Amino acid sequence: MAQDIKSWANKFKSLSDSDPAIAAMGKYYTCTYMWDMTDKKVIIEMHDGKVKHINTDPAPLDPYDFALRASAASWREFGQPVPRPMFHGIWAASFREDLKIEGNHLIMMQNLRNFTLQFELLRKCGVPV
Repeated sequence: MAQDIKSWANKFKSLSDSDPAIAAMGKYYTCTYMWDMTDKKVIIEMHDGKVKHINTDPAPLDPYDFALRASAASWREFGQPVPRPMFHGIWAASFREDLKIEGNHLIMMQNLRNFTLQFELLRKCGVPV
């Protein structure tokens, strides 16, 4: 069952902002990205390793640097404590499942380690779809 998106955003922000690995490496982790879950979309704005804002109801022209787009079913699998094979990371899912990576790939790659850590936090907080 999907959780309320505002509750999810608060939980995700709390987990992210208190993550020791992100804190150790995140001094320059500044970017904005979208997670498109088909049924819901969120835009997460990072500044110096902290969640500055989570837009839980983005408008079509709200800006972001890059996006991950996948079906709600895929996002639910990403949010499992132990995801099935091919849902354990963005590269496996983009090669074998329906995950699409769009936007400024350079910014994503410059922030990949911290972004990956945030993506893995979905295993703790779940997803809002």
